[in-house]
Amino acid sequence: MTKADLIENVYLKTGFSKKESAEIVEMVFDIMKNNLEDGEKIKIAGFGNFVVKQKATRRGRNPQTGEEIEITSRRILTFKPSQVLKSAINGCEVE
Repeated sequence: MTKADLIENVYLKTGFSKKESAEIVEMVFDIMKNNLEDGEKIKIAGFGNFVVKQKATRRGRNPQTGEEIEITSRRILTFKPSQVLKSAINGCEVE
């Protein structure tokens, strides 16, 4: 599914114009992106959690040359699906 598909689905299900639907989808993504940039956690009930984690500097190895290199610290984004989403994907009911 692409962003265009999301916009189309919002358009079909809400009755908003395609332009309004595109603005809504863009706003949601902008809000999520800004919160994640600030290091905030996003928890969407029934869907899952988006969390930014800090990875420390570590030693690595260049697989082509075998040379040791230093991998700099960085922030990574993780997603953990909710039990509801996991169950829906696997076709199970959540109790």
